[in-house]
Amino acid sequence: MEGGKLRIAVGIATAGRRAILNYTLDLIARQTRPPDALIVCPATPEDLHAELLLRFPYTTSVRLGKRGLTAQRNQILAAANASDVIVFFDDDFFPQLNYLEEIERLFLECVDVVAITGRPIVDGANGPGLEAEAALSLISDDRSAPGDRTVVPTYGTYGCNMAFRMAPIREKGLLFDENLPLYGWQEDIDFSRQLSGAGRIVDAKALRGVHLGAKGGRTSGVRFGYSQIANPVYLVRKGTVSLSFAGPLLFRNVLANLARSVRPEPWIDRRGRLKGNYLALRDLLTGRIAPQRILELG
Repeated sequence: MEGGKLRIAVGIATAGRRAILNYTLDLIARQTRPPDALIVCPATPEDLHAELLLRFPYTTSVRLGKRGLTAQRNQILAAANASDVIVFFDDDFFPQLNYLEEIERLFLECVDVVAITGRPIVDGANGPGLEAEAALSLISDDRSAPGDRTVVPTYGTYGCNMAFRMAPIREKGLLFDENLPLYGWQEDIDFSRQLSGAGRIVDAKALRGVHLGAKGGRTSGVRFGYSQIANPVYLVRKGTVSLSFAGPLLFRNVLANLARSVRPEPWIDRRGRLKGNYLALRDLLTGRIAPQRILELG
C-alpha cells in the first residue's frame, strides 16, 4: 500500500461464456477506479478474446491451467501475489462502474475487514437468467445512494463478486480447495471461512452489480445434484463450515428438487439434480461420498 492507495487485482475465471465475458471486460475497463492488474483464467484458449485485453492501460495477464473453478482461481491467486486486494468476479457478473472505487474505500476505512462481498441488484441465478442488455439497463438505472457505508457481518462471501485482503491469504498460504472440482459449489464459503479468524467478513451495500446467472458453461444436473450433498458434507468434515450451516442448506436443496421435479422449471434440470442427490445420499450411507465423484458421472 502506498499513500493510502491499494494495489487491486481483478481476477476472472471463465468457461464457455466468451460473448458474455466481453461485456464484463468492458465494464472493468470503464471503472472509475481502474484495477492495477487484470488476470483472466479461461478454461480453454477459445474462451477468451485475448486481443480485448490490449485496451487496458495497466497490467493484464492470461493464465491457463487445469479446468475447474477452484483450479482456475488458484492460478489467479498466484498471479496476484504482489497485490494488496484480490477481487473475484464471475464472468457473468456485471459490476457497477464505481465498484472498485468502493472496494478500495471500504478496505482502507475498515482495517479489520478481510473479506467483502456484495449482494446483486438482481440475481439471475435465482431464475431463468438475464440477457446482457437487460443487466446493463439495470446498472444504468440503479439509483442506490452513493457512498453507502453500511456493512453487515455475513457467514461467507458470494462467489460471483468477492474481495479479499491478500496479506492473510499469503500468511496462511490459502488456496481454493481443488477437491471441489468443476463448478466448485460452495468453494466461496470454504475459502472465506478460512479467513474468519483473521478479521471480519462483511456484506457491503456500496458494492453494486448484476449477476446474469447465465446457464451456459454450467455443470450437468446430475453432477450439480451430487455436489449439493457431497460438497457440504466434505466441508463439515474438513471443519471449514458448521453443521448448522450445511444441514439446512442440504435439506433445502433436496426438498426443492423433490418438490419441483414433477413440474420443473425449464431452466433447471430438477430431475437430474434429484438423481444426483440420490446418488450422493447412497454414497454417504456406504462411505463412498466425495466431491470428486462427480467426475465419474455424466
